[in-house]
Amino acid sequence: MIKLLLLVITTTISLVNVVVPSAAAVIPDFTFNLSTINFDDGYSPLFADFNIHKSKDGRGENLLLNRYAGSGFISAKYYDYGFFSAKIKLPVDYTAGVVVAFYTSNADVFKKNHDELDFEFLGNVKGKPWRFQTNVYGNGSTSRGREERYKLWFDPSQDFHQYSVLWTFKKIIFYVDGIPIREVPRSEAMGGDYPSKPMSLYATIWDASSWATDGGHYGVRYEYEPFVSEFTDFVLEGCAVDPIEQVQDSDDCPEKKSNLEAAEYADITPKRRNAMKWFRERYMYYSYCYDTLRYPVPPPECVIVPSEQARFKETGRLRFEAIPRRQQRKRRGRGRRHVAAAKVMEEQVKVDTDT
Repeated sequence: MIKLLLLVITTTISLVNVVVPSAAAVIPDFTFNLSTINFDDGYSPLFADFNIHKSKDGRGENLLLNRYAGSGFISAKYYDYGFFSAKIKLPVDYTAGVVVAFYTSNADVFKKNHDELDFEFLGNVKGKPWRFQTNVYGNGSTSRGREERYKLWFDPSQDFHQYSVLWTFKKIIFYVDGIPIREVPRSEAMGGDYPSKPMSLYATIWDASSWATDGGHYGVRYEYEPFVSEFTDFVLEGCAVDPIEQVQDSDDCPEKKSNLEAAEYADITPKRRNAMKWFRERYMYYSYCYDTLRYPVPPPECVIVPSEQARFKETGRLRFEAIPRRQQRKRRGRGRRHVAAAKVMEEQVKVDTDT
C-alpha cells in the first residue's frame, strides 16, 4: 500500500513538472530575409486617404477603420506572376466585424472573369483570437470557392508578422513568417480556375459586420475606434505589365520570372514541409478539399493528406461555428462596391470638415 502511494505521488509530481513546449520551441525562425521597399516606391492610396497614415519610421503605412470609412491602398503596377509580402500588425482589443485583407486581384479590369489570391483576417470579440482565411479565384470562378480557414499560433495584434504570397505559372504558396501554410499546385484539370492574368496587390480594412464574426452575430462596435492595421517591409517581386495589352514594362521580365522560380521561397524545403504539416494539423479548421458535401469529388488541385483528413467531418469543418452561405456573397463587399461607398463617405467627411 505504501509503495503504491509513493508511486502515485511520484507520478503526480512528474506530471506537474512536464513542460509543454511552446510553438516557438517547436518551429524555428523561417522568416525570409527579403529586400524591402518604402510604401511610396510601390503603392498609392486606394480610397479614404484621410484614414491612411504614414508610419513613424516612414517605411510603412497604417490603415484605419472608423465610423466614417475603412481605407485601403493598391500597388502602382500590375504583375504577371510575382512574390508579394508585407509585415502586418492587426488591430487590438474588440475587433468583431473588422476585416483586414491583403490580396491580389484584377477585378477592376476584368470585371466578369477576374483572378484573386486572398489573405483575409477576421476580427473577434475581446479575449478571443483573430482568425484568417485564404482563397483562390481564377477567371471569375467565385462560385467554386477554394477557401481554407485557420487560427494562428501567436497574437497578430501584439507584433508584426510576415505574410507572403508566391504566385508563379506552376504553383501558389501562402506563407506566414516563412512557414508555408498552403500550396496550390497548378493542374491542367483546373483550366481557367488557376489565376493567370496580371494582378495588382491590395490591402484594405473594412466593416464586415454582416458576416465576419460568428456569421454576423457580432458586429463592429465603434466605441473602440479607430481600428488600426499597420503595414511595413513591403516586397513586390515580379514582372510589371499592362493588364490590358499584356505589354511588359521592361525587357528583363524573362529574367525576373526565372529569378522568381529560383528564389528561396519558390520551393518548400523538407524542414518547411514539416512546419507546414505542423501548422495544418493544429491550426486549420476548414478546408474545401475535405468538404465532401460541397465537393463529393475533390477539386483537381487538392492533395488529400490522411492526417489532415482525419480531423474533419464531411462538411470540411472541425467542431466550430459554421459560417453561413451568405458569406460568399457578402464578402465581395470589400471590392468595388465597398470602395465606391468609401469614396462617397470621404466626400461627406470633406464637406463636414469644410463647414
